[in-house]
Amino acid sequence: MKRVHVVAAVIEREGEILIARRPDHLHQGGKWEFPGGKVEPNERIEDALCRELEEELGIEPDRFEPLITIAHDYPDKQVLLDVWHVTRFKHEAVGAEGQEIRWVSPRNLKEFEFPDANVPIVTAAQLPRHYVITPELDVSIDSPVDGFCESFRCALEAGHRLFQLRLKKIMPDTVASQLVKALSALRREYGAWILVNSDMDQSLQQQFDGVHLTSRQLHKMVSRKHYPNGWLAASCHTPDDVRQAEKIGVDFITLSPYRHTASHPDAAPIATESFALWVGAAKLPVFALGGVGPDDLDALAALGAQGGAGISGYWPKEPNAMGCPEGPRHR
Repeated sequence: MKRVHVVAAVIEREGEILIARRPDHLHQGGKWEFPGGKVEPNERIEDALCRELEEELGIEPDRFEPLITIAHDYPDKQVLLDVWHVTRFKHEAVGAEGQEIRWVSPRNLKEFEFPDANVPIVTAAQLPRHYVITPELDVSIDSPVDGFCESFRCALEAGHRLFQLRLKKIMPDTVASQLVKALSALRREYGAWILVNSDMDQSLQQQFDGVHLTSRQLHKMVSRKHYPNGWLAASCHTPDDVRQAEKIGVDFITLSPYRHTASHPDAAPIATESFALWVGAAKLPVFALGGVGPDDLDALAALGAQGGAGISGYWPKEPNAMGCPEGPRHR
C-alpha cells in the first residue's frame, strides 16, 4: 500500500489554534483536523503547505517552521503527515471549500474528535517549545523554598510554561508541604504545567500535572494504566526507548544526550544524523536534552524536535535583590 504524503499546518493566532471539520463524505469524515492536503509529486513541502492553505483557507503563510512528522497506518490507508507550525500569515482565514473552521485554545483541543493520526499533532500543538527541568532543592539553607520559587517565578516571567520538578533528595515533610503550596499557586497564576519526576514520592506526584518516567521505569511498564490522567513523559536514549514510549502511550519524550554535558561526561552525544532519523521516526513529540538552551530552538526545530529541555540552559541564574535576571522572553 502506497503511503500518502500529506502536509498539515498548526496555525496559531493570538494564542489560539485553527482547526477544520472534514466533510462527511471523505476518509475520516466528520472529524476535526489541522488544515492541509496531499503533496504533489516533486513538490517542495513548503510549496505544498502554501498552496494548500491558500486553497483551503485563503491565507498566505509567511512565517512557519517544522513541528512534527508522523507516519500512521489506518486499516485502509497509510499516511505520512508533515506538520508545520504557522505563526504569521496574510489575509483572514475562511472555509474556502465550505468546511467549518474554528479557532480554539490549545488546551481545549482534546475536546474535539480527530483522526488517530492527528493525536500526536494535538499533543505537539498544546506543548510549548521549552521544557524546563528544575535543579535540586537545597534543604541545607535557610528558607530553601523561598529562593527556589523565586527562580521558578523568573522562569515563568521569561515565558516558560512546561516544567519537570526533579527533586530526588528526601526533604522534610514541612518543606515538601510548603513547596507544593507555593508551586501550586504559581502554576495557577501563570497557567503552567508541572510534571513530577517518577522517582519522587507518589503523594507529591498527585499534586501536579503529570509524571516524567526514567528510561529504566519506562521499560518496566506495559501500559500507562497507572497514569490515566495528566501528562506522561519519559527519558529516552535509544530507538528502543522511543518505541517503548510509543507502545505504552507516553505523551512526549526527552531524547539525550544531544551534546556532551558536565553532568554526564562519559555519555557520547547522539550524532546529528541519527538524532534527526530517530526524531523523524518517532510518533510523538521529542524534546532534545543535553547541553541545549533557548538559543538552540531553530536548529532543533529543523531536526524535527518539539524543542529543547534542560536545567542549566533554562533555569534562571540566582535572582538578585532587584528581581529576575534580564533576558528575552521565549516562544
